[in-house]
Amino acid sequence: MPRPLILASTSPYRRELLSRLGIPFETRSPRTDETEAVHEPPRATALRLAEDKARAVAKSFPEAVVIGADQIAEVNGIRLNKPGEHAQAVRQLRQMSGQRVLFHSALAVVCLAGQGCAKDVVPVTVHMRILDDAQIERYLLTEKPYDCAGSAKVEGMGITLVHAIDSNDPTAVIGLPLIRLSEMLRGFGYELP
Repeated sequence: MPRPLILASTSPYRRELLSRLGIPFETRSPRTDETEAVHEPPRATALRLAEDKARAVAKSFPEAVVIGADQIAEVNGIRLNKPGEHAQAVRQLRQMSGQRVLFHSALAVVCLAGQGCAKDVVPVTVHMRILDDAQIERYLLTEKPYDCAGSAKVEGMGITLVHAIDSNDPTAVIGLPLIRLSEMLRGFGYELP
């Protein structure tokens, strides 16, 4: 019997993705400091935060296998965090218009009761269409993606803003790379088809 599985996230997007694997799990808020370290590359930040989230929850559940995840977007070397509000989302989408946006989708799977830690980053390159202000406003007023890195939900109407997506894992752009996660969970004793 595998250990209990916990997703260290309150994200409804990650919860929905993990449920696709058919493994019972619980969710817990990691309550971690997500402050970026000075001069830390986005990939390193995403990986550090994913592990911090998993370890924060694992402290309270040392027998469980805990999944942490984080995602950071960047365009032309500039980080794009969750916009939080409309004006910032407009600025981000203008900045992304016609550009290649790199998403660093990080995973960490931790079990403090002896099985260790597995972690990785799955990169995704999103090629954005050229967007005018009217398209940006229509999209933001329709979907209100203020809780998503890069101000767009490709699993929803945000897909209309995209020209192409390059990735080994289509779920990585949503924030939980299921192909890589499945490999990690097998290493922790979970049987997946």
